[in-house]
Amino acid sequence: MSHNGMTDMKQTMVVVSMEEEWSSFKSLLQDSFGDKSHQLSFRSLGPNQVCDVTMDGRLVSLHYAVLKQDMTEEGTSQAVDSCFKSCAHGIRTFLLLIQGGCYTKKERRMIEMLQAHFGVEALKYLTVLSLEGGTVVDVLDDSLLELINVCDGRYCRITGSSATSDELGTLLEMVDYMLTENGAGGYTESMLSEAKRRTTEDTAMKILRQKVQEAEEKEQAFNQLVQQQEERRVREAKELKSKHAEERRKEAAEKRQYETKRESLDEAVRSHRAMLQLQMSTANDEDVRKTSVILLGLSGSGKSSAGNFILERAGNQYSVDEPCRDDPQPTMACERKEVLAEGSRLILVDTPELWDEDGTENLELVKDCLALSLPGPHVFLLVLQVGRFTQGESEMLGHLQKIFGREFAEHTVVLFTRCDDNLHRAQRINDYVASAHASLQDLIRKCGSRYYALNVRNSQNALSYPQVVDGSPAGRVDLSVCARVRAVCSQPRSGSGHPGLLSSHLACENSSQVIFVELPPLQIKNCPTKTMFKT
Repeated sequence: MSHNGMTDMKQTMVVVSMEEEWSSFKSLLQDSFGDKSHQLSFRSLGPNQVCDVTMDGRLVSLHYAVLKQDMTEEGTSQAVDSCFKSCAHGIRTFLLLIQGGCYTKKERRMIEMLQAHFGVEALKYLTVLSLEGGTVVDVLDDSLLELINVCDGRYCRITGSSATSDELGTLLEMVDYMLTENGAGGYTESMLSEAKRRTTEDTAMKILRQKVQEAEEKEQAFNQLVQQQEERRVREAKELKSKHAEERRKEAAEKRQYETKRESLDEAVRSHRAMLQLQMSTANDEDVRKTSVILLGLSGSGKSSAGNFILERAGNQYSVDEPCRDDPQPTMACERKEVLAEGSRLILVDTPELWDEDGTENLELVKDCLALSLPGPHVFLLVLQVGRFTQGESEMLGHLQKIFGREFAEHTVVLFTRCDDNLHRAQRINDYVASAHASLQDLIRKCGSRYYALNVRNSQNALSYPQVVDGSPAGRVDLSVCARVRAVCSQPRSGSGHPGLLSSHLACENSSQVIFVELPPLQIKNCPTKTMFKT
C-alpha cells in the first residue's frame, strides 16, 4: 500500500468545468495511456459521463456533469449535485479544469455556485488543474491566485499535447496530501447536509436582513417624509405669519390713511362751518336771497343734463322744438353755476362721483364741492335715471352719509331724470316707485319720501301743470324742483325754529296724481339761507 494507504480505496473526483475543457482533458488522457500499467475507460452513468483511470493498480473515477454556456445557476447547481450523488462509494473530491491558466468569468461563476451549494468545506477538497496544450497566459489572474491560496496551493499543470504519467502522478500525490491534511474520507454526505442547513439558515438570515433593511429604509423614508412635512408646516407657518403681519401692516396703513382723510374731511367741514358763521355774521340781503343746491349721483345718471335744464328753465329759456342733447362728457371736477330767478339767486353745484371704486372719499373733490356751495349747501339733489338702479346706486346713500354726515338724507330730494321720445305718453311717477326694487324704495323712504321726475327730452309741456283734486277746489299746483327746494328749506324742524325737513311726500297731498311733467318757471320766494351744518 502506498501513498499512506490511499491506493487501497477507490477515489472519485467530481470534475467541475465547461464541456469544452472536459473534451480537451479526455483527449489528453487518451493520447497519454498506451501500456498495460495504465488503463483508461469511458462510460455513461445516467446524464453524467465517467472516466475510469487505472495507474499502477490505483483506480480513480472522474465523474462529469455536462455543463453548457446557456445553463442557469440553478440548472448548473442541480447538475453538479446529481453528479456528486452518483459517486455513492469511495473518497470524493473536486477537480476544477481551466484552459491555459485562464480563470474566466464562467469558471468564477461555477466556483461561486460550488460554494453556495456545497459550502466553503468544498474548497478544502478542491484541486485546480490547468490544461496548457495551447495558449498559456503569462501571469495568473489575481482572483485565480486568491482561489489557489484558499485551496492551500493545489494548482497542477498538464503541458503539451498529452498528459504524461509524471504529471498525472503529481496530481494524484497532491490529492493524497489534501486528504491527509483535511480528512481521509474526503467530502462526505454529512458535509453536504450541513452545508445545505447553513445555506438554508443563511438564506433565511439573508431574507431577514433584507426585510430588516427594507423596514429600515421604509422607516428612514417615513422619517424623511415627516421631517419634510414638519419643515413644510414650519415654512407655511412662517409664510402665514409673515402674510398676517403684512396684512396687519397694510390694514394699519389703510387705517392711518383713512383716519388722515377723515381728519382732513372733518377739518374741511369745520373750516366750512367757520366760513358760514363768518358769512352769516356779515351777511347782506343778496347772500340771504341765495339758495345753494348740490347735484349728486353716479356717472351717467344725468346730473349735468338736469342741472343745465333747471338753469335754462329758471332763466325762462324755452324752445318749442328742442332736440334731446347729445350725451355729455363725464364731469371730472366740481362746477358752480348761478341763475337769477324771481329776484333770488339759485346756485347749482355739479359734481363727479365723490368716491372711488373702493368706496374711498376723494377729499379734494369734497373740499371743492363744499367751497363752491357757499353760502350753503342748503339742499342735495340725488339724481337717478328712470329705469336704471344698480348696485352702486343702492350703496350711494351710505357713501354720501359718510361724507356729509347722518343728517344728509334729511336735506335730500331724489330727482329722477328721463329722455322720453313719446310726447303724448305720461307715466305716473308713484307707479314707477311703487313697482321699483325694494332697495330703491328704501332709499326714497330714508330721504323722507321726497322725489320728483324731470323729463329733459322736450319742453313743449314745460308750462303745463297736473290737476290735483283733494277735496278742495281744483287749481294749479307748482310741482317744480324749486318748489321741493323751497319746501326743504322752509319746513320747520320739530321742536326748533331752524329750517327743517319734510316728513311727507313733497309733490302734493294726493301724490297718486303726480305724472312726469316739464318745469314751469322757477318761483323762489324768501328761501332761508340756513344750512344743514349746525353752527
